[in-house]
Amino acid sequence: MSERVRVFAPATASNLGPGFDVLGLALEQPGDVVEAELWDESGVEIVEVTGADSLSTDPSENVVGIAATAALACLGVRDRGVRLWLHKEMPLGSGLGSSAASSVGGAVAVNLLFGGRLSTGELVKSALCGEAVASGTAHADNVAPSVLGGIVLIRSSEPLDLIRLPVPDALRVVLVHPHAEVLTAEARRLVADTRFVIGQAVANTGNIAALVHALHQNDLELFGRCISDALVEPVRAPLIPGFDAVKRAALDAGALGCSISGSGPSLVAFSDSDAVADKVASAMETVFATEGFESDRYVGRVNPLGACAVSQ
Repeated sequence: MSERVRVFAPATASNLGPGFDVLGLALEQPGDVVEAELWDESGVEIVEVTGADSLSTDPSENVVGIAATAALACLGVRDRGVRLWLHKEMPLGSGLGSSAASSVGGAVAVNLLFGGRLSTGELVKSALCGEAVASGTAHADNVAPSVLGGIVLIRSSEPLDLIRLPVPDALRVVLVHPHAEVLTAEARRLVADTRFVIGQAVANTGNIAALVHALHQNDLELFGRCISDALVEPVRAPLIPGFDAVKRAALDAGALGCSISGSGPSLVAFSDSDAVADKVASAMETVFATEGFESDRYVGRVNPLGACAVSQ
C-alpha cells in the first residue's frame, strides 16, 4: 500500500452531439488534482479544497468525499481511512465534467492507496456515487472517460457496460468555455420536461451508429457529419449566450462538427489538424466576446490515459 498519492483526473466532453448520456471523451487539459493519504481513523476527511471556495469540506456533501467513501466500501476497508486534498483546476458548471473529475479523483486515489485492487467497473461505480449527488442522476458519460481515457460508449448503465472506441490519430478536440455557468441539474430538468417525437430519436440513433462506424474506419469527414443532435441541443441552446453564432463560426472556420459539451455552456468542436483547431478556437472565442463573455480554450488530442497518478 502507498501512504500518499496524487491523482490527476481529466475533464471530459460528453454527448458529442447525438450521444446524450452514452458518449464521452477525455481531455488532455484541464482536470482536477486529488491528493490522498492513509490515516488511522476510519472514514474520509477532506483537509482542504482549493480553487473553488463554494465547495464544502464535509465529505458527505463534496463529491470527492462521497466517491472516496464509496471506494472504501467497495474495497471492504473499515479499520482505516483517508485524508483528501482537492485542487479544483477547472470551472464549476462548465460542461467539462467538473463533478465527475472530482469524483473520479477521489475514487482512484483511494484505490491506489490500497494497492489498486478495484476493477475499472468498480472505480466507475464508486465515482458515480459522487456524480449522482452533483447532477441528480448517475450518468457515466463523464465519469467513464475520465477513468478510462479515450472515447467511451456507455452501452448500458445497469448493468454497466463500457466500450472504448478507436481514436483517429488526426482527431483534435476544441473546447471553448465562456465565463458563464449552467447548472447540470437544471439543464437535465429541461430535457426531462421536454416531450420528443420519434423522428428526433431516429435522427440521433442514425448519427450515433454512423459515428461509431466513422471512428472504426478512421473517417473524420463522416465523424463530423455525425456531430448533430436533434434531441438535447435545441432544448439547451437557449442557455448558452450566442450559441447559434458560435457554432456557425466554428463550422465556417473549418470545424468537422460542433455541439454543446455536456450541459454547457462550453462548446466542443472537432478538427483534423492543430492549425485548423486553433483557427476554430479563435473564431469561437471572438463570437463569445461579441456577446460580452470572456472565454477559455482547451485544444488538443483526446487523452488516452484517463485518471492517473502524477508526481508531487
